[in-house]
Amino acid sequence: MPTGRPLEITRTELSPADRRRAAARSRDADAARRMLTIGLVLEGKSRKEAAESCGMDRQTLRDWVIRYNADGVAGLSDRVPPGPAFRLTPEQLAELSEIVEAGPDPAVDQVVRWRRMDLRRVIRERYGVEFHERTVGKLLHRMGFARLSVRPKHPKADPAAKRSGEKSFGQHVQDALPENARDKPIEVWFADEARVGQQGTLTRIWARKGTRPRAPRDCRYNWAYLFGAVCPERGVGAGLVMPYADTQAMTAHLAEISTAVAPGAHAILVLDGAGWHASGALVVPPNITLLPLPPHSPELNPVENVWAYLRQDWLSLQVWDDYPAIVEACCQAWTRFLAQPEVVRSVTTRAWARVDA
Repeated sequence: MPTGRPLEITRTELSPADRRRAAARSRDADAARRMLTIGLVLEGKSRKEAAESCGMDRQTLRDWVIRYNADGVAGLSDRVPPGPAFRLTPEQLAELSEIVEAGPDPAVDQVVRWRRMDLRRVIRERYGVEFHERTVGKLLHRMGFARLSVRPKHPKADPAAKRSGEKSFGQHVQDALPENARDKPIEVWFADEARVGQQGTLTRIWARKGTRPRAPRDCRYNWAYLFGAVCPERGVGAGLVMPYADTQAMTAHLAEISTAVAPGAHAILVLDGAGWHASGALVVPPNITLLPLPPHSPELNPVENVWAYLRQDWLSLQVWDDYPAIVEACCQAWTRFLAQPEVVRSVTTRAWARVDA
């Protein structure tokens, strides 16, 4: 900046006390020092004395006065250079995002999931830009991607049928209701079964970085079936622990659900297409109507999330001595879950599962 006679400090919006308070609050030590230097000048010190007392020369002080006159207190902070321009255009980033979401073609890309080294190759071949693998990881986070566990998908699953089941749920309910239930309050219930046994499951735990924590897991083969059903709107449920998953066990579970339906109401029970759910020998109580899910669409049943919740909190990392111990563990886990109605609603409520939808 040019030299010459000292510049006048034209900004007067801060009093000396305000200026000192602003300097004390600032997290930028250099900006606070410059603020105090300008304050000394305004309080009558010579520019040479003010500059030397704060470790700068008169020309540097002049430069900061120009910045202060132009931008106020904000002008006293160092300006961070913008850095180099990003080497992929917004259009290229959008295309790369679609590539990541679509996943690799095993026949072409020779992998079944994207790795950073694979995407590094794709970026180099498509856009002529060379990135380090760590930079590719940062780029993925920047685009909103993270490493997540996948959910199983049946190869015969029909996405169109799933979408139809969600969008037309209310119509499906109306079509399934018997005539004697159309003037009654309708409750939506979901039901499923889970096998719990000595083989057990593992779950994530907090541990020191760089370690591989160990946890108990049995190798024996006793198990029980936990039949569970929930009504998200009321935050209630009904469950049974049975030795087998068959028509007789399902009949007993339906009888248990029937007692949990509100008096005078009729329950629509949403469940998958297991053989014991559609058996001709199944006894369905008069206050329940069964509504099958679209084929191969277990993700539409929120009780699947209940099983994950129970396993993560109560049914993992354990060794049970015998069948009665498994039954007791299932009963305790189910009872603890139902004792938290807000958790029941949070885990199982689905916006599309509405009778009036």
